Amino acid sequence: MAYMYILQCADGSLYVGSTRHLEHRLAQHNDGEGAAYTRTRLPVSLVYFETFDRVDDAYRREKQVQGWGRAKRLALITGHLEALPPLSKKRFH
Repeated sequence: MAYMYILQCADGSLYVGSTRHLEHRLAQHNDGEGAAYTRTRLPVSLVYFETFDRVDDAYRREKQVQGWGRAKRLALITGHLEALPPLSKKRFH
């Protein structure tokens, strides 16, 4: 079992990661042993996760979601999946 997860940091920013052990990884982040990004933005809270059979699938999803903007990540977190396609379209001004 593997997970892609999204954390909300104390400053309101969102962090995307993947792991095989979700509860352990969340504890590591909050203990200051996680990613450098989260160490300076503690505490963090788990706001979303997806489950995968294979860690490489979770990692692939992590990289996909990391490429998304904040609005698209929030749509995923809140379950507004219908908002994802419009948020994917490039806007030219």
